[in-house]
Amino acid sequence: MSRGRALNAWLLLSIAVASVLTLIAVPESLRVLRPFWLALVLIYWTIEAPEHYGLGFAFALGLLQDVLVGTLLGEHAFRLAIIGFIVLRFRSRMRFFPMWQQALAVGALLLNDRIVVLLLRAIAGDFAIDWRYWLAPLVGAALWPWVFLLLDDLRSRGRQRES
Repeated sequence: MSRGRALNAWLLLSIAVASVLTLIAVPESLRVLRPFWLALVLIYWTIEAPEHYGLGFAFALGLLQDVLVGTLLGEHAFRLAIIGFIVLRFRSRMRFFPMWQQALAVGALLLNDRIVVLLLRAIAGDFAIDWRYWLAPLVGAALWPWVFLLLDDLRSRGRQRES
């Protein structure tokens, strides 16, 4: 299998797993802790292969998420495009951060995403949130090292199999 095909296979698998994790039914009390899985996957692939996965990819991934969860068409696309833009802009720095700084940066990206959602919902007239709304970015930042290491390990195993 060529390098491009192996990369696409791991990408599709990671998107599928993130989508399943998004759709898994959890109790209402735990739903506020669910991280934005697709954003974590997008951040990883944008850092590691920006020449293949840029803003168009982020937008298309967001449209897929919109259809998958039944939100207003374009909401996730807009959110993921913003995340993708910021990651592409600061990729060269983020790539060489130690893991704890990367986790903080990912937390900041996810917190920025929550602010964007808040603004979108305020425009739409749905403005009621509570303090638990801010927990998901913290969970995403805490999970980032594990997500990064898992995807990086799978990607490196795919490269070893090619050679």
